[in-house]
This record gives sequence, structure tokens and C-alpha cells, in this order.
Amino acid sequence: MNLTQLLQEEKTAKRKGGLYHKTQVSLAYNSNKIEGSRLTEEQTRYIFETRTIGFQDQAAVPVDDIIEASNHFVAFDYLLDSMAESLTNDLIKKFHGILKASTADAAKDWFAVGDWKKLPNEVGGSKTSLPQNVATDMEQLNQWYSAQAQITFADIVKYHFLFEQIHPFQDGNGRVGRLIMFRECLKNHIVPFIIDDSHKQFYYRGLREFERVPEYLMDTCLFAQDTYQSWIYYFSGNKVENG
Repeated sequence: MNLTQLLQEEKTAKRKGGLYHKTQVSLAYNSNKIEGSRLTEEQTRYIFETRTIGFQDQAAVPVDDIIEASNHFVAFDYLLDSMAESLTNDLIKKFHGILKASTADAAKDWFAVGDWKKLPNEVGGSKTSLPQNVATDMEQLNQWYSAQAQITFADIVKYHFLFEQIHPFQDGNGRVGRLIMFRECLKNHIVPFIIDDSHKQFYYRGLREFERVPEYLMDTCLFAQDTYQSWIYYFSGNKVENG
């Protein structure tokens, strides 16, 4: 059995307390937390396990944080269900549509849920692709990626950097990008990883300095990969192949 099969089987069986369960909670919590969600990891786990939001004696959180946590669980399931598909613009847009469905942003005329951005945006004070260039830039990025003879860990990290430079969506780019990294690691038999919120500053530095020192981002991702590898060992007894 490989890792993708294990996650898919645990998902289908609705198994609690396994690697799929831990991945769902940790990926949703950390990826949303990096983007400013106020949900705690325990609250995220509670939503996943019970599909309810009764946080007794805890601070109130924005409704969108709860919706986006729930949406992230659905997006990860779609990630597993779409493993046979190639990485395309349509698939990437589907991730965005799932993540932002029913949020306050979805009600804004200028916010294109499940489609490329309509207005220019910046990331970390740096310019990104203009709306009229996004479709072409994303097509070129995917063509470069699919042209690789064998996808490597370095290719996936570089794709993430280039994706974030394009910043194709009005919002939600980081979450979509991190889902893509996890998916592409699984698809290419590479141990996936989850960027921990506690390493957010190292992750941001890696993106900011990638063209000058690519090792910053690579090392952050490799550290996260070591953590996920330890989870695989724990939950599978080292009986699961990488990816």
C-alpha cells in the first residue's frame, strides 16, 4: 500500500484517530492560521470530528473562519479524489471554489470565487501578475511543470514559489498553493508536508528570498517533510511507501 491509498482508505472508512484524521486537522488548522484564522487547533479538530461549532467557554471566532475550516476539509477530500487528474487550471480553480464557497467574499461582486482575480493585488508588498495576464501566466507555469521528465521535490517547491508570485486569485492563494504542494508530493511518490504556523516567518522568508537563496524555502519544507514522515512511521508502522 502507498500513502495515497492509505489516506483514501481511511477517508472512505471514516476512520477516526488515524493519519487521514490528523492530516485533515493539521493541514486545515495551520494553513488557515497562516492566513489569519482565529480558530485554535482544538476548535478545528472539534469541527472536523463533530461537524458542530459549540465552543463552550472559548472566545468567539469569525463565521468565515469556521466556514473556511469546514471548506478546507472538503478541499482535502477533493485532493484525494482527484489524484488521477493532471494539474490544470480547471483543477486549481476548483480548489479555490471549494475553499471560498459561502464565505463573505463569495457575496462580493468583484471577488471571483473559483476564478482568476479581477483586480490587481500584492503579496508582501510585491507586485503580482496583473489580472489580464493571469490565465497566460498560469498556463505557462503548468506547461513548464508538466514538461519535467520526473517531478522532484525541488520542482514542487519552485512551482509553489512561482504560483505565489502570480497570485492568481483575489484571496486564498496561499491555501490553494499549499494544497497543491501536498497533492503533487502524493502524486509523485514524495513524502508530503504541512507548513506549521509556528514556522510561518521562515516560510515567508523562503518565498521572499527564493530567487536569491532558494535553500531558505527548501529547508523549511524539508523540515516539515521530516515531521510528516514521522507521522507515517507512527500510524503505519513503516509499512507504507513514500507517496
